[in-house]
Amino acid sequence: MRDFAPPHWLRGGHRMTVYAWARRRPLPQLPAPEARLFEIDADTRVLARCHWQAEPTSRSTLVVLHGLEGSSDSHYMRGIADKAFRRGFNVVRLNQRNCGGTEHLSAGLYHSGLTSDVHAVLEELAAAGGLPSLAVAGYSLGGNLALRLAGGYGETPPRWLHAVCAVSPTLELGACMDMLERPANRLYQWNFMQSLQRRMRKKARLFPGRYDVGGIWRLWSVRAFDDRYTAPHHGFSGAADYYYRAASMRVVDRIRVPALVITAEDDPFIALPPFRDPRVTGNAAITLAITRYGGHCGFVESARDGYDGYWAEREIVDFVERRVPPSLLPAGAAAGSTQGSPEVKVDA
Repeated sequence: MRDFAPPHWLRGGHRMTVYAWARRRPLPQLPAPEARLFEIDADTRVLARCHWQAEPTSRSTLVVLHGLEGSSDSHYMRGIADKAFRRGFNVVRLNQRNCGGTEHLSAGLYHSGLTSDVHAVLEELAAAGGLPSLAVAGYSLGGNLALRLAGGYGETPPRWLHAVCAVSPTLELGACMDMLERPANRLYQWNFMQSLQRRMRKKARLFPGRYDVGGIWRLWSVRAFDDRYTAPHHGFSGAADYYYRAASMRVVDRIRVPALVITAEDDPFIALPPFRDPRVTGNAAITLAITRYGGHCGFVESARDGYDGYWAEREIVDFVERRVPPSLLPAGAAAGSTQGSPEVKVDA
């Protein structure tokens, strides 16, 4: 991996996080996506935006997962899709249940450990779609999902799953919530809650009698929201039980698929100690990159020579490219096709 070297004016967790989130990023030149619905169960469908190469079954496919209250149109979803597609990958930008304007497609809610939806999508792509090679990349909540998925397969991952990647994953959810509730993080909490409250009001209108939104305006923490809605809806006894059982830390030692995990020391609300746990650092399948700077899902450095500066996106595509069968990559796209500099510092 290359060193991550952001400009000095972006070397601060809040600064990087807000900049990456708020910056008006040029739209990547992707071909128009195919909208595809995946049937999960009798009352659940999820929507993906798919970009297919000319011969999809002769190429590897990257499935991308967004974070809390994101969507398939989040800037990092489009950015990584652009990079992967230009390297010859099919790309599937998957919406979590209810995200991206899909509240009407599912009676239920999503949560940080709901790997069953992703698993169903992958199985359909591999079996019905005939795609021979799949990789998964997730950001934040989506990163937790990617790692949980890989850990859930344990010693017998499917032969078509060649890599998983996680950027700023919520590895230990309870510890992340503790950090999110710090006074310095009020802006992030407020932003999440504005979106969650709007979503629940919309769900209540779409499914009358199913969700009680009375007094929802009093909920101003994600923990309180999860305690009232997410946890009981999915059979957890409360937010604390949900955070413990849904965290990828419960299964990270079982990951046997090549996995790339990227996080930053200055992330405002991702707890760092779990990444230094022997269950992570002692797992030979995991390539761990802890950078000094990067914020939460930021990792922006100076653009140059056609490279847009979004470091984590580039490193993910490189990592996956090195782990798929060469026959599924276009000519000249083998490992090392992009010039690199020294290996990133890994703090274990």
